[in-house]
Amino acid sequence: MKLESLSVSENQMVQNTIIGKIRDLINFKNLEPGDKLPSERMLSEKFKVSRSNVRDAIQKLEFYGLLRSIPQSGTFVANIGVIAMNGMIDDILGLEKPDFKSLVETRILLELKTVRLAALRRSEEDLERIKDALDAYEAKVNLGEDAVQEDLLFHLAIAKASGNSTMNTFMLTITPQIIMDFEKYHVCDKRKSLVGIQEHNEIYKAIKKQDTVMAKQKMKDHFSVLYQYCYNVK
Repeated sequence: MKLESLSVSENQMVQNTIIGKIRDLINFKNLEPGDKLPSERMLSEKFKVSRSNVRDAIQKLEFYGLLRSIPQSGTFVANIGVIAMNGMIDDILGLEKPDFKSLVETRILLELKTVRLAALRRSEEDLERIKDALDAYEAKVNLGEDAVQEDLLFHLAIAKASGNSTMNTFMLTITPQIIMDFEKYHVCDKRKSLVGIQEHNEIYKAIKKQDTVMAKQKMKDHFSVLYQYCYNVK
């Protein structure tokens, strides 16, 4: 089967079906925290789906802290009660795919926090990583090429410099979808990329000086177009 032959929504449906069956299995077998689930191969055969589908579903439940995989040992029910687990799985199955605007809004809220923390905590190695991403963005823009990925790598470098692994994980989680959707929704005019070079430089300088107030303000200024897109403000 070709990768593109299964749509995102179809993949989501398969994944949710497997998650529901894993929940039913846990309830039927009265599995408790610490109990081991059947292997991926056994679940694949039982649910009549591919092992990769099972793996994706397990990884999603791990992400929400409901399962725990131990290398060479297997997958185990996490330390959470059955009632709470059922409630959380119901919530997970009810989640809708986030629309682009909500992803951008989340990104704004996260980055106003991460840039402040980056200015407070950055190391010399962090500064080097941010500067490398900035230079890569500038080089692409000056060549007249699309620099969306380099732009987002710059912001990911700032998230890493924040020293907050949870915020960094959130950024890594939402960034791929933002990259795919940026041009689709025509949010940013390519002509503004040259302005972006200056704005990136100002953010970098504020982080380097460890000026948390200035870093947050420069990031907010940088997001002016996104603010207009999300909140219809001028």
